Amino acid sequence: MTSHKADEEFDELCFEFGLELDEITSEKEIISREQGDSKASGASDVILYKIDVPANRYDLLCLEGLVRGLQVFKNKIEAPRYRRVSPVNGEPQKLVITKETAAVRPYAVAAVLRNITFTQERYDSFIELQEKLHQNICRKRSLVAIGTHDLDTISGPFTYTAKPPADICFKPLNQTKEYTATELMSLYKTDSHLRHYLHIIEDKPVYPIIYDSNGIVLSMPPIINGDHSKISLKTKNVFIECTATDLTKAKIVLDMMVTMFSEYCSQPFTVEEAEVVYPDGKTCKYPELAYRKEKLSSEFINRKVGINESTEKIAQLLTKMCLQSKATGVGDEIEVEIPPTRSDVIHACDIMEDAAMAYGFNNITRTTPRTYTIASQFPLNKLTELLRQDMAAAGFTEALNFALCSVEDVADKLGKKISETRAVHISNPKTAEFQVARTTLLPGLLKTIAANRKMPLPLKLFEISDVVLKDETKDVGARNSRRFCAIYYNKSPGFEVIHGLLDRAMQLLEVKPGRGEGYHIQAADDSTFFPGRCAEIFVRGKSVGRLGVLHPDVINRFELTMPCSALEMDIEPFLGHTTETTLTHDVPMQEVMKHKFPTQNECLRAPSSRPTSTKTVFGDMSTTAGLKALNDFLADKSYMEGFVASQADTEMFDAIPSAPSSTFCHLMRWYFHIKSFQREKASLPAAKSQFVLPATTNDTSDDDIDLFGSDDEAESAEAEKIKEQRLAEYAAKKSKKPALIAKSSILLDVKPWDDETDMAKLEECVRSVSMDGLLWGQSKLVPVGYGIKKLQIGCVVEDDKVGTDMLEEAITAFEEYVQSVDVAAFNKI
Repeated sequence: MTSHKADEEFDELCFEFGLELDEITSEKEIISREQGDSKASGASDVILYKIDVPANRYDLLCLEGLVRGLQVFKNKIEAPRYRRVSPVNGEPQKLVITKETAAVRPYAVAAVLRNITFTQERYDSFIELQEKLHQNICRKRSLVAIGTHDLDTISGPFTYTAKPPADICFKPLNQTKEYTATELMSLYKTDSHLRHYLHIIEDKPVYPIIYDSNGIVLSMPPIINGDHSKISLKTKNVFIECTATDLTKAKIVLDMMVTMFSEYCSQPFTVEEAEVVYPDGKTCKYPELAYRKEKLSSEFINRKVGINESTEKIAQLLTKMCLQSKATGVGDEIEVEIPPTRSDVIHACDIMEDAAMAYGFNNITRTTPRTYTIASQFPLNKLTELLRQDMAAAGFTEALNFALCSVEDVADKLGKKISETRAVHISNPKTAEFQVARTTLLPGLLKTIAANRKMPLPLKLFEISDVVLKDETKDVGARNSRRFCAIYYNKSPGFEVIHGLLDRAMQLLEVKPGRGEGYHIQAADDSTFFPGRCAEIFVRGKSVGRLGVLHPDVINRFELTMPCSALEMDIEPFLGHTTETTLTHDVPMQEVMKHKFPTQNECLRAPSSRPTSTKTVFGDMSTTAGLKALNDFLADKSYMEGFVASQADTEMFDAIPSAPSSTFCHLMRWYFHIKSFQREKASLPAAKSQFVLPATTNDTSDDDIDLFGSDDEAESAEAEKIKEQRLAEYAAKKSKKPALIAKSSILLDVKPWDDETDMAKLEECVRSVSMDGLLWGQSKLVPVGYGIKKLQIGCVVEDDKVGTDMLEEAITAFEEYVQSVDVAAFNKI
């Protein structure tokens, strides 16, 4: 067991290095916590440190890289220099790529770790790093697949080609006989680990395969390696190949594998090169192990981080982070060398971040920001919230649906072609329910109604959310658009209800009926709506949406039986151009602090129009108490009124005899900002409220002296006592009311492996899942195809206790019966 003090020191070291020590535990403790003490009796007591590593720091994913980085950080060692070397004897190993691979995985890179020494710990770490890279940068082997082989059991040159699955036959890793590729795909469909990678190539006409010069199969990427060339503790020479659909990612993965474990070679930190010959005859040598140099100024780092260090000091800080740096002598320029292990450094900001970590975030002095702004809600979200409240007040219930849906939902079911919808497609959808980003809110509301058909009529639902549309003018090729959609479902269409809701929405948005600057509707044709029962909504001459009675075919496709009216429109055009007002004024703090107060002569030269009164609603501005009250008022405001400067600001400015001291930081910030408006103060908007009180000729007027006794104070005290008593009674009454429990109705699709799965046993397993706040409901078997049926089961959950992720994880634990779990419908109760 390690000492508590040592653990604390290691935790502190991880934080300084930009990492987080998540937990100190053991295998026995984990099993005991998750499965009970009885299951943990034979588990290991070895201490495990769980460390959170940034997703792009691939060099910290194994113990070798982590320890190396920490030792350099603590100045125990210098950062190693990685070198690519030629073979001592003979030509380098060669990997020849044929043109057939272009249809599946066109790229490959390779390298050799020569005279490496494995121990059990090193071997385990080597295998673990491969798996972590596969899950991370390799995107579950879809972008890159790593193969490692005992070079002494095979002979080059190696050939990377692609063949029909029936033509591929070899003995895969940890198997006792040979299989064809077709047989392997069937075999691994039930393998808990490998089945997740089969989809990458199973639909391809040819499968990638790597042979040596004797026809021995090294691997069938990205699925499995051959058993003949598997590595062991006795392996001395390792041949590493990475096949990929992304060449850049393949180079990074190869560099990571060889740099992390080259320290165990007879010549530490050297890697033997390998030649890759492409179909066009081009030859490349790998690994690249490329070092590159970047130049940036120490002023940039000091300014961004908020420190003031010398160029030499910053170069030393960067060197601690394995970024070898030195001052060039040209001004404050620093030359930084990026090693092949730091593929995460792609911009000067990444270098600046490492300098900040090396300096220590806790060592950065806290300063007042130079930019003064007042936070406000994003205008589009504010408009959305206001509309939501009023639509609910109009008797409609809000729904919240998934942003992803099936192609059928946004196209076929609505009577449209998918090519016309401008839908953004998901490249590798997990389920048929999540194939595209929705282009309309209508399908989600119709599916919500279909899941709540047993509720009493009429059903009136609305949703205000984003849809996603293709847009070539955007850098990502798509944009979000905020839509408002409402639906009315009853025995009669209720078009007048939807039309009335449109009128109410326009009234709230302050758009009057009429052409020109108002809104109007006109007949339109749309395959989603009943012919002659559809209208297009125009606002200020531009189309913003449609409303009407839905086509019977559309209603039937969503398994509904009653007529339905709907409205959908874009709400972004109602924001206008003046919604966002620029509030940012960048004022250098040095100038503010060095500002000279007006002298007596300058005060005498002040305009004669300046009022002599210093009396305000906050008190006398010639006193400290008055200035403090105004300072507190301006703590969360940029201006006296609203979000732009007005006459109220200039009047208050004139009431302050001289510039306030830095003690009143908010007042000082406001004072110098308003001072910049003095030239145009006559054109500023008029004040809505009076903050400055009129000057009086005698401060000791009769109004200030109460010559006769008054009962006002006694009456006021009595009223305050009654008020407090009533508030206490109300609070006691309210506390007795039971708190509302938020619940949701969830419909789950539980899919079996095949048509031979015992569905009764599957349902029994599902219903055996028991949680506090979970109540199972009715279920039914729904045909999927090829004789396979899925279990559709409903449940009601308490939102604070049970989530969909918890349900999915619990059900998929029955791996023998359950292939996948999808949420078919989710509705708040």
